[in-house]
Amino acid sequence: MTQGAGQGPVVRTATLRDFRVPPYAQVPVQSGEPGRPAPAAPAPGGPPGPTGGAPEQPAAVRDQVAVRDRSDAVRDQPVTAPGQGAAVPAPLAATAEHPPGAPERPAADVSGHPGDAVPADEPPEGYTPTERDLPVITRVNRGDTVQAVVAPAEEAETDGPGPLFVVGDVHGYLDELVAALGEQGLIDGEGRWSAGNARLWFLGDFTDRGPDGIGVIDLVMRLSAEAAAAGGYCKALMGNHELLLIGAKRFGDTPVNSGAGTATFQAAWILNGGQRTDMERLQDVHLQWMSRLDAVVEEDGHLLMHSDTTAYLDYGSSIDDVNDTVHQILTRNDADECWDLFRKLTKRFAFRDEGGPQAVQELLSQYGGGRVVHGHSPIPYLLGEVGTEDASDDEGDTGPVVEGPHVYADGLAIAMDGGVTMAGKLLVVRLPLAN
Repeated sequence: MTQGAGQGPVVRTATLRDFRVPPYAQVPVQSGEPGRPAPAAPAPGGPPGPTGGAPEQPAAVRDQVAVRDRSDAVRDQPVTAPGQGAAVPAPLAATAEHPPGAPERPAADVSGHPGDAVPADEPPEGYTPTERDLPVITRVNRGDTVQAVVAPAEEAETDGPGPLFVVGDVHGYLDELVAALGEQGLIDGEGRWSAGNARLWFLGDFTDRGPDGIGVIDLVMRLSAEAAAAGGYCKALMGNHELLLIGAKRFGDTPVNSGAGTATFQAAWILNGGQRTDMERLQDVHLQWMSRLDAVVEEDGHLLMHSDTTAYLDYGSSIDDVNDTVHQILTRNDADECWDLFRKLTKRFAFRDEGGPQAVQELLSQYGGGRVVHGHSPIPYLLGEVGTEDASDDEGDTGPVVEGPHVYADGLAIAMDGGVTMAGKLLVVRLPLAN
């Protein structure tokens, strides 16, 4: 098992409900300014990397960015530097070994990919990342899981809003995203918008763990301009990994108050699958784009959000209030405040257990809509159907089987994270789901 680029293995915890700081990663508050930890020193063994605190990784590690990550929710844990004066645990900087039986993919060639078509200095003309206007999904019942039925977008009527599509967590898997969008008729063979007035929402988490997160962002930004020109739109929501990447870039190894010791965005980003190649290619236009993303929207009776948590209620009594508050937090650029936002939007499984329907109803009654549609928590974990860590292909374990979105919480919630980082499926489906 690998932890993104250069990460060591961790123990699977399938029911983790929140990020937690492991004991080995806690850093005591240092003396100095009262109540404020002293900044962590660079990791031993070499100077800080070009990303503002990330340790230089061996070439062998960088070459592993294309290996599919099969670890789980434990990766979503903010961590601290291990011991005084170290920014990242030593195992995290070690070369990642490829486990027997783990699926491999060829190294990403980002030079000529559909995702690499956005100018580096400014967003494409017509780009509207947070304008609130948006598209429709069918399904076939398979117990508690639904399978999206391909409904080509070119059949959309010319008058009025087009069909509504949503995309689950991508996590850097650009090739899988291009294939899934093409299957739904949203892009053509050259990766260009071909869906007319269709409406497309991404539910967040574009980077980390997979090989080309920046290519994913570039593709979404370009499709936004092309869709707008065609009378439709392509938009995106803020995921916890967007907050994590913003924090790692802005704050690096600056200590933050995590509630369980002292943490840093840089160390948390590395543990949660941060890719060195993404950080090297990250530009101001990407940071500005991520910082303007909304956290919650309501479309055609669907309340769209990234995380399956009620923590959104802490940020406002209306959708506009929540989005304005999130934007203000990112604008103030306070490390502790950004960390608290990241931590809260990393919570999960609020809709899964006995009190799940009530939790969904609380959000719907406050913000509107008849169903919550979210990403964040992989469907295999929601279903309790995860493979074993040591199973090999010879034993018939090819990864979790995800046929489509997962409807649960008395039909009030739809989960869209198909577990692409676990050899699952990257989901692009049309709403509403057929009953």
